[in-house]
Amino acid sequence: MHKRPLQKLLCALTAAIGLSLSLSASAADPLKVGFVYIGPIGDHGWTYQHEQGRLALVEKFGEQIKTNYVENVAEGADAERVIRNMAKDKYDLIFTTSFGYMNPTLKVARQFPKTTFEHATGYKQDKNLGTYLARTYEGRYVGGFLAAKMTKSKKVGYIASFPIPEVIRDINAIQLALNKYNPGTEIKVVWVNSWFDPGKEADAANALIDQGADVIFQHTDSPAPIQAAERRGVYAVGYASDMAHFGPKAVLTSIVNDWGPHYIQATQGVLDHSWKSQDYWGGLKEGTVELPISNLVPADVKREAEQIIADIKSGAFHPFTGPIKDQAGVEKLAAGVSASNAELASMNYYVEGMKADIPK
Repeated sequence: MHKRPLQKLLCALTAAIGLSLSLSASAADPLKVGFVYIGPIGDHGWTYQHEQGRLALVEKFGEQIKTNYVENVAEGADAERVIRNMAKDKYDLIFTTSFGYMNPTLKVARQFPKTTFEHATGYKQDKNLGTYLARTYEGRYVGGFLAAKMTKSKKVGYIASFPIPEVIRDINAIQLALNKYNPGTEIKVVWVNSWFDPGKEADAANALIDQGADVIFQHTDSPAPIQAAERRGVYAVGYASDMAHFGPKAVLTSIVNDWGPHYIQATQGVLDHSWKSQDYWGGLKEGTVELPISNLVPADVKREAEQIIADIKSGAFHPFTGPIKDQAGVEKLAAGVSASNAELASMNYYVEGMKADIPK
């Protein structure tokens, strides 16, 4: 007589237990985190350092997350396809790590509002899209100081990728340091129109050395310029990772990017539902930029460089503090005024002392 109600009760209990187990399994599902890389993870530069950041993320969160990456993704349509495929595969958080991924990331972010996106070095945000970059100009200024002290020819070489604000800003930071510590020292720039092309980078380094440059900087991703400087007996400044082992007799310092702390912070925000879109700038103070100074640098010069670093960290000194004029003599920053993040992010002029022109 009571069999049917009992059956109903058992069915209800079974369903409830099943739902509970299903919810537990769902709650335990790892957060899927994807990375889109411009170059190979073995480039020993930019992409290598982002990969080190991903590995730090895995070490921190373990089974709470599941990560994946796609390397050698060209900027433009290819990037949009890769980013969209990650979003379709239900990645919860996607990091896109090159300036040219900006518009593709924004487009896909608007199509997948439940996915969180973070774009490196760009300036466009949305509710589910944040941006992040390293204040590499701080490291470049210190590198410019070292170049000013170490050059004999008063000619410094710079291997540049593309004429975007990030690259122009870093060139300007070096020139500002040269203007202060060795007036009249010239930066010669070769544009290779690539982030990673060891052959082009080596050729550019050799061309600059042939023109008399005795300190080589790069805004490209391979160690080829460092190796060229080592072979030719001139100094160099590495970029993105510590490149000293590629040129032990050449490398004065490297502007090293440590992305791990930001990747951990952003992922934690998504895990605990506190993530908010922001424009994150990390520099020497935050540890996003590091500068290992070589023993090739004389002790007194090294001490002075370390003082500049300390002053930047404390806020006592900002490399882009006026008076600053462009190369045509037009005032860009009045005396005592420091550039805002917005001004730095949109920098499209060379400072006084630069003799080259920015490509159109």
